[in-house]
Formats: sequence, structure tokens, C-alpha cells
Amino acid sequence: MNPAEEKLKQCEKSLRQRIDFVPQAALVLGSGLGGYAEKLRVVQTLDYSQIEGFPVSTVSGHKGRFLFGYAGEVPVVCMQGRVHYYEGYPMSDVVLPIRLMGKMGAKVLLLTNAAGGIKEGMHAGDLMMITGQIASFVPSPLIGANIGELGERFPDMSQIYDKKLQEIIRQAAQNRQLPLWEGTYLQMSGPQYETPQEVQMCRLLGADAVGMSTACEAVAAHHMGMRVAGISCISNLAAGISSQPLSHAEVQQAADRSAQKFGALVDDFLREIGERMEVLCR
Repeated sequence: MNPAEEKLKQCEKSLRQRIDFVPQAALVLGSGLGGYAEKLRVVQTLDYSQIEGFPVSTVSGHKGRFLFGYAGEVPVVCMQGRVHYYEGYPMSDVVLPIRLMGKMGAKVLLLTNAAGGIKEGMHAGDLMMITGQIASFVPSPLIGANIGELGERFPDMSQIYDKKLQEIIRQAAQNRQLPLWEGTYLQMSGPQYETPQEVQMCRLLGADAVGMSTACEAVAAHHMGMRVAGISCISNLAAGISSQPLSHAEVQQAADRSAQKFGALVDDFLREIGERMEVLCR
């Protein structure tokens, strides 16, 4: 058994000793978006530090815990804060929480993040549904011995973000009359924000938003057969597009401003997932 597989099994055993909840959907709340957890009917809570061998988030504003509960009638496991590659963890640790939620039973994964807007016309506080991604600037989470229990050695990545889930998000935004961008997300390693020249490179590569998370998680989830959706909160305009210096405080403030519409979109998404779960998981 390779080290990544051994650690995953160790964490799963530790978690199951404390939690007996079986989720259908998983939700990762990014920077500034952790407040959505207050909308859930939480039945169990577990800090990451309580799971033996589990990586712990060190970023300000990330509470670092799993919440188990219900969004309407849908059983959900929610990550209130994620682990980032720039915190110094190996990539296998960064995606370990995603794999763990999948092992617990979650079939659908909604990834959220705060991202820098690159596409012309974007403003801080906008929402963008992720329809594709570029993950070439961080190590693949699948490097190393393949964990056969999770998926095949050379998985197809031509459609990481599930088209049926995209349509659910799109329809939810239309019903709420919420403006919603659609585009490609590019993950950089961080923790420094991108230079104007790097942002120009991202634009030339076809990216519409840039951040420091999510893409590696989506690869790991897709590898193990989870259906993946993604929403970025455009927290700032990327360097060279905005004349203002970038800061983490700005990211959190923009997420706070968009919290209401973000929450409404996630509510509708999860409700629709609950109604379609049997069909989606075939």
C-alpha cells in the first residue's frame, strides 16, 4: 500500500469512529464563503485536527472543520475551509479531504472558491460557473502509485465539470435572475498573487479566472467518479486589470458582498440535486 492510500485509509478509519453520517453531496466552501454553513441544518461537526493524520488548514478565515447535516432534505458534508498546496502540504494531502468525502458516500461535489477575474467585464462580487479548467501549473494529485480502489491509472479529463450539474446551476441562476458568468478557471500555486505578466499569460491560455485551489480537487474527484460542479466568486480583478494592490482582506470583503446571491444559488442547486440524485448517480 502506497503512503497516500495508507493515509487515506487511516483518516477514514479515524473519521468513522466519530461520525456515522452518510452524505449524498459534498460542498467545499472557499475563502470568505464559509458563512454559507450557517444555512445548513448541522447534526455533527468535526474539526480537521480531530482526524488522525488529517492536514489542517492554516489560512485566516478558514475554520478548518467538516460539517455534517442537511440542505433542505439533502444529506451534505461540508468543508468549512480547505487545504492549499501553498501551505506546504504534498498534493496527495491537499486532495485527501475530497477523497475522504467521496469514500463516505458523496456522489456529487460542489467546489467553490474566491478567484481573480480575468475576463473583460467582470467585477468584484460577480459569480462564475466553472465549465473547464487549467491545472498545469501545480502537480497532478494523481502522481505516484495509482490507488486502484479510487480510479484507473490514466483517467479521461475531457469533461471534468459535469454538464448536467452545469445546467442545474445555469437554470437556478436564471430562475433567481442572478447574473452568472461561465468560464475556465486556472489554478496557480500561490501564495503570492499573480504578476500582471502572469495574468496576461493566463488570459492568452484561455483562462477567465485565476486562483490557488479547486482544479487539483476537481481532478481527484473526477478520478474517483464523483460528479463535479464549480462556482467562483470573483473577489477581485487580477493584477494588471485592476489598479489596486491585491489583498486577502479584499477577497473576504468581496465574498461577503456576494454572500446572499451565492447562498441562494447553492440552495437551489442542492435542492435540485436532491430531487435528481437517483438519476444523477446511475
